[in-house]
Order: sequence, then C-alpha cells, then structure tokens
Amino acid sequence: MEHMRLLLAIFLTIMVFVLWELLFVPGQPGQPPEQSGQSRSSESVSDDRGSETRPDSRQTEKSDPTPAELPSQSFGAIVVENNLYRAEISEKGAAIRHFVLNQYRESMDEDSPRKQLVPESNSVGTALIRFVGSDLESPEQAVFTTDADRDRLRVTDQPETLSFYWKSSQGLVIEKQYVFYPDSYKIGLNVNLVNESSAPLAPEMMLEMTNPRPDGGTFVFEGPFAYVDGSLEEVKPKNLDEEQSFSGKIRWAGIEDRYFMTALVPENPREKRIRMNEDTDREVLRVGYAEPMQRLEAGAGQSYEYHLFMGPKRMSELKSFGYELDKAINFGFFDIIAKPCLYLMNKIHEFGVANYGVAIILLTMLFKIIFWPLGNKSYRSMAEMKKLQPLMADIRKKYKDDKKKMNEEVMRLYKTYKVNPMSGCLPMVVQIPVFIAFYRMLYEAIELRHAPFFLWINDLSSPDRLFRLDISIPLMAPPYGIPVLTIIMGATMFLQQKLSPPPGDPSQARIMMMLPLVFTVIFVNFPSGLVLYWLTNNVLSIAQQYYVTRKTV
Repeated sequence: MEHMRLLLAIFLTIMVFVLWELLFVPGQPGQPPEQSGQSRSSESVSDDRGSETRPDSRQTEKSDPTPAELPSQSFGAIVVENNLYRAEISEKGAAIRHFVLNQYRESMDEDSPRKQLVPESNSVGTALIRFVGSDLESPEQAVFTTDADRDRLRVTDQPETLSFYWKSSQGLVIEKQYVFYPDSYKIGLNVNLVNESSAPLAPEMMLEMTNPRPDGGTFVFEGPFAYVDGSLEEVKPKNLDEEQSFSGKIRWAGIEDRYFMTALVPENPREKRIRMNEDTDREVLRVGYAEPMQRLEAGAGQSYEYHLFMGPKRMSELKSFGYELDKAINFGFFDIIAKPCLYLMNKIHEFGVANYGVAIILLTMLFKIIFWPLGNKSYRSMAEMKKLQPLMADIRKKYKDDKKKMNEEVMRLYKTYKVNPMSGCLPMVVQIPVFIAFYRMLYEAIELRHAPFFLWINDLSSPDRLFRLDISIPLMAPPYGIPVLTIIMGATMFLQQKLSPPPGDPSQARIMMMLPLVFTVIFVNFPSGLVLYWLTNNVLSIAQQYYVTRKTV
C-alpha cells in the first residue's frame, strides 16, 4: 500500500509537470500521401446546415460576375464595423489588413487596446489570392478598385456587400466580394474570375489565410490547422521549415492561438489540397486552400464561394457558425470528457451564476458528488491501513534485516485483517482522467479569459498575484507577486498528507511530505482558475476523508 501511494503521488507529479505537453499538445501529424493514379470521382456534398448541394465553383460562358467596365474608384482602405468587430480592407490585394475584436482586450489593463486578430505586424493582411503553377500575374499585392462610394460601412440590420476588382496584364479579371453580417463573426467571400483575353487561360488559384506566428503554445497547440477527411490536422510552427500539405475533403483550415482563430471555410467541401508554410521574409504563417487548375476559354468565367470565421474559440459561436467548425476546439487525448465539462460550466453560468469562479467551484462539487462512493472506498481503506500502522511498525522492526520475510508478514497482516492495500489507490486512479480533462478545459476555455473571481483575482486565466513586486522571484513567471491562492492550495495538500497513513519507510515519508511543496511550485505559474479547481477539490477531499476516517475509527 505504501509503495502504491508513493508511486501514485510520483505519477501525479510527473503527469502534471513533465507529461503535460506530451498529453495535451498535439504532435506533428504525418504528412498524408498525395493521391496518385486516377482521381476520385467528384461527389455532391451537402453542408451540415441542410442547404441544397451544389459545386463550390461554377464556370460560365459570359463575364456576368463582373461589370462590363471595371470601376476605377481607388479607395486606399475601407473600414467595416458591426457590434463584434472592426475590419479594414486594403486596396492592396483587397486583403483584410486589420481586424479588431470589440468585445475583447489585449490585457486586463484599463488602457489596454482591443484585441487585434490581424495585427499591424501582419504586413500583407489575410484572405489573399495567389496564382500558383502558371505564369499568370498574381494579385496578392495588386491595387484593386471598387464601386463603393464610401470609405466606412456600418453593418446593423442586414448583410452588406462590398466588391473589389482587378484586371491582370493577361486579361484575367478578378472580383473579390465580401459579405458582412450583423452580430456575427461570419464573413462571406465570393471570388469571380473572368477571362477577357482572346486566348484560353488556366489559373490555379490559392486563397490564403496569413498571420504572424503565435507567441505561446507551451501547453496548448497554436498554429496552422485544418479539418481534412473528418480529422483535425495540426502542425506546429517549428515544423514549417518545409512546406506541409494535406489532400482530401477540406472542411476548413486556418490559424489559431490559445483563445482565437481565423479560418477559411469553403461552402461545399471537395477533394482539394491545403498548403502550410512560414514566410520568413514577411514573418507570417500561410495556410493556403488550393483550387485545381481550371481552363478558362476566352469570355468564360469561374466562381468560388467561401466563408471566413475571425473570432473567439467560443463553443456557442462556432456551433452557430456551422460547417463543423466547433471541432476546432480540441482538448487532446481527453477531449471526450473535457467538452462535457465545458458544456456543464457554461450551463451553470447561464442559469444565474454570473461569476465563473463560482461556476468552477459548483462544477467541482458536482464531480465530487459523482465520485463520492469511490472516494469513500479509498478513504475507508486508508483509515483501515492507519489502524494497522503500529503492527506494521513492529513487523518492520522485527524483520528489518530480512526484507523478504518482512514483506511476507505484512501481506499476512493484510490478509488477517481483510485489508486490501490496492483498494485505496484504484478509486483515485479511476478519477484521474476526469481531473485532467477538467484541468485541460479550464486552461483553454476562453470563458475564463479576463473573467474576474473576487478581490485581487481579476483574471481566472492568469496566475493569482496579490500586490505587484518589483523584484524577480525564482521559479515565478512575471508579473511577480504573492500567489496567495496557490499557497493555500499547497497548505491543503499538506493537511491531506497528515490525514493519510504515513509510510513506514522514512525515506518514502520524506518524499511524500515534499509533494505539497513540489505541487505549490508547479502551480505558481498556472492560471488561477486551475488553482481554484485544485484547491476546491482538496478542501472537499479533506472534508470527505475526515468524515470517513472518524466514522471508520
């Protein structure tokens, strides 16, 4: 039993401190082989909203998608606003040059600016068109014109449309048409190509989402991702020294960080290819959705239909967007448990609990109630073991020079008093996946970003710090301060050790008593929401253990 407790404690420590990245950060997926031989037949695919099935591109014989004469109105930049964001579209490439979220800030500081989803460091913007595999002039940095008569558009009651045009030296006309919706992070993007030359053209178009490399990614994945053939593919930016590509039925693709994402969603997924690379010259990541080469006869046109999502990784937003975009929220190995935890936490919040810290406490109590029988069994076994400590101490003293005989006598003692040394550990092991899944969910849930709890804890996604100190503290990440909640959590772990039967081996006892200190050091830089969960679980476990021990003794 003592060895099992020690091993379990060490296992928990290693699991939190060392194996976090192994369990939670998705590894580099193997690059799928490109299809060879005869391509698969095209199938009509209806989207998850039940809309009528149609191809995601269509070819016309006339240049209907664009006006007979292209507008010559230059615009520099046009600003588009709704209640959720402020977007700026540049004349260069008709790209989204800036994108600011109105309901989120960069930090908790009072003078903090709004969250920039496409920051100023992105010099090229996003939603770019390029032509690859041909000699066609690329429109990525070309100057587009528009037929809009204003440089600012406010979207309130109904969708608003903006169209931008450019004609290459080869006679290929491009129209980029954005559709903006009120109170939605969804943006429609239609691309129309028309061959106004006298000879056939064969453009191979690529629509790209670009953004600088995310800053974090220590414990969660941040970088390019795509949903291909029903599987989420994620590539760490450090593995983009060489271009990565995925072929198959592309549902969506984009770039994400811990809390936000930009994604390109084709109206109807088909067999296409996604290309991911890092542009070191412009210091941006590129995720390109490649359309197969299409032969356009003189006067013919080609149209493509997409949607953009540029906003928070909030489950309700992604589900309302549709197209299975909610699968972009991925909690790794324990995803099947973590998502119900997120659902329950949000439901508690919706039913009148405005404070997410209180919601975490209530959800932790719910889990403790569910696992109460297992906890009772574990603590009852510990109590029985504690009653045997004097007899076990006598056996160790008597057979201290004969380890084999000592173990035989200890096992005989267990059998005599009908105590199973494993019964105290196994119930704890069963609960570990739920604890870790809850842990992972709290770390990534955008609901906790800048969410206050009480007093000095004004952000459940950041470490708790009482006061701000100007001195550097070893093993503590800035900002420096007093981690009051973490210290209290360590104290509760120490109290739990005192309530548990001590190991007979002095060296094991010293290791067990060091674990609260080790966990306190580990948790000092964890978000306060995680510390609050662990502290609440410890307090409830102490109460249960005390109750069971008193009842058993």
